Amino acid sequence: MPREISYTVPEEYEGKKVVNFLRECCGFSARLVRSIKFTADGMKLNGEKTRTSDILRSGDTVTVYMPDSGEAPEPMKAELSILYEDDDILVINKSPFMAMHPTHNHQGDTLANAVAAYLAEKGINSSFRSVGRLDKGTSGVVVCALNPLAACRLSGKIKKEYCALVKGRLTGTGSIDVPIYRPDPMKTLRACSYELGVETALTHWTAEKTFENATLVSLKLETGRTHQIRVHMAFAGHPLAGDDMYGDFMTEIGHHLLHCRKCSLVHPVTGEEMTFEAPMWQDFEETLASARNNS
Repeated sequence: MPREISYTVPEEYEGKKVVNFLRECCGFSARLVRSIKFTADGMKLNGEKTRTSDILRSGDTVTVYMPDSGEAPEPMKAELSILYEDDDILVINKSPFMAMHPTHNHQGDTLANAVAAYLAEKGINSSFRSVGRLDKGTSGVVVCALNPLAACRLSGKIKKEYCALVKGRLTGTGSIDVPIYRPDPMKTLRACSYELGVETALTHWTAEKTFENATLVSLKLETGRTHQIRVHMAFAGHPLAGDDMYGDFMTEIGHHLLHCRKCSLVHPVTGEEMTFEAPMWQDFEETLASARNNS
């Protein structure tokens, strides 16, 4: 959505150019600076139109205006579990039954459509900028950037923690460091191979609760490959509960039990360190309760 932000120039940028201040101090990408440069009233210095080459003085006020760019998805109203919201980010606990983006299999029933409808109710027509993604079937924290600066500053800098119910009994901790590849370019299925793998992938896991034939594990990723947790745990002999693509354990659940329960980030504008936690969805909780009772 459109966003206007004002910055006060610190002493260390006395005598430097506007472009240097925006790139180095404020975290604007070169592409975003170019976009603002050619936007009407996109940059102002002490209330007056300025250029990227103009020289700054300590205490100056640089104001940047970012109109929304891109096309908003078709608004389709759906229930959203919102964890946090401000002018720059929208944090959601995504349902496992919702895909992220419209595809040929999902038209109108995605998180992008639901967010578009939510913002439209506030009079905002904004493109959908999720910082990272969760597969359909995976629930938990999704961070949506509400303007280009937030998207730029958060990209690749959000730390996530997942939990999953996996087949078999695990104890302690471990890491899976095996490359991932795509056997068929026409399918989303991934596989592990030291010889054929083209994408390095590293997953760390910790056993939290052990049941009769399953373990609740927490997981952290060093890399963010498609289906990484699912394919790595299956490769290790511990496929996720409900994951009929990579295993045959508890497939009656209808989707894999993988949940992004926590994420940490530095706010793209305020610089505040923030952590968000998302409660598990009901079917995950019910499956854990059943596993406890059967142990």
